[in-house]
Amino acid sequence: MSEIEKPFAPACERNQAIILEVLQRVLRPTDKHIFEMGSGTGQHAVYIGEKLPQIIWQTSDIKSKHAGIDMWLDEMNLSNVMPPVEYEIGHSEWPVKDVDVVFSANIIHIISEILGMQMIQDLGQNLKAGNRVMLYGPFKYQGDFTSESNAEFDVWLKENDPLSGIRDFELTEKLFNNQGLKLVEDIHMPANNQFLVFEKCS
Repeated sequence: MSEIEKPFAPACERNQAIILEVLQRVLRPTDKHIFEMGSGTGQHAVYIGEKLPQIIWQTSDIKSKHAGIDMWLDEMNLSNVMPPVEYEIGHSEWPVKDVDVVFSANIIHIISEILGMQMIQDLGQNLKAGNRVMLYGPFKYQGDFTSESNAEFDVWLKENDPLSGIRDFELTEKLFNNQGLKLVEDIHMPANNQFLVFEKCS
């Protein structure tokens, strides 16, 4: 019997279909290699990887998450979904060489603002012109939450970690712009989330 129980995130189960729907629309024919920054349980990787067999999906996370991700990958046995590489923001070297898209779901509000800035800097320094970054999660606009539930979620986040919290869209866009990444789309998603698409200009 395995010492580790396969991880399961209900939020992934709820949002994976709508994320796939957006990816199917925004991915370009030339987008063949996606690097998932912070794969968490691995649920998004196997669900989306199965539905997009033409895409090579590279999973990643901190080392302690790898065993759980591997359990999902082993169960699905998808040839286009790669075992996780180690990536810890602020500590790890950039782990991939050739990538068309970086995808990140529900990460930027979990980590501290300083680590969020480091993450965006890593993207700016390591992506090539034409590469894209796709972020899924909640944001504030002009300092306001988009719903009461997001305001309550922000309180819950800060109770668990005072350095976490829903980020300001305007500041996030500015930080990306400073790294040569320009906003292509801001898509409103169910459950008061957003799907942001940035593209590296130079």
